[in-house]
Amino acid sequence: MKKIVLALLLAAFSIGASAQFEQGTKYVSASMTGFGLGYSKNTDFFIGLNVNSGYFIVDNWMLFGEFGWEHQDGNSCVDMGVGTRYYLRQNGLYFSGALKYKHVPSNINNVYLSPEVGYCFYLNDHVSIEPALYLDMSLNHFKDFTKVGLKVGFGYYF
Repeated sequence: MKKIVLALLLAAFSIGASAQFEQGTKYVSASMTGFGLGYSKNTDFFIGLNVNSGYFIVDNWMLFGEFGWEHQDGNSCVDMGVGTRYYLRQNGLYFSGALKYKHVPSNINNVYLSPEVGYCFYLNDHVSIEPALYLDMSLNHFKDFTKVGLKVGFGYYF
């Protein structure tokens, strides 16, 4: 009996989660980013805020734009980017890739390639908590500006 109830619960959760990844669904999120570790000795602890907005062009594939702010080593910087995200329909796991432009006021401009892996924990049919691990690979100064980070955010699917 326990196995049957568990199987029914898993089926119900997977059916409910798949509706968020259908073509035409819109998405917005806000995240705390950073909590990070630097790849090099020049990158210390950093923290920031990130806002994303996206649209599912086909089932499980989302195109998104993002805007972020980050504080590190007494400097604040802003970034903008575009990317794509692929969701595994069965469980909410996603893989993402983005291309970002980051400007630091001390006249440092970098372009980043940012792969990411994350998970959507759904609170209801529309709201999710989304922890993710990401890598910001600097295309201009890989050794000096590449970093690994963790972000946690809230997503809204409508």
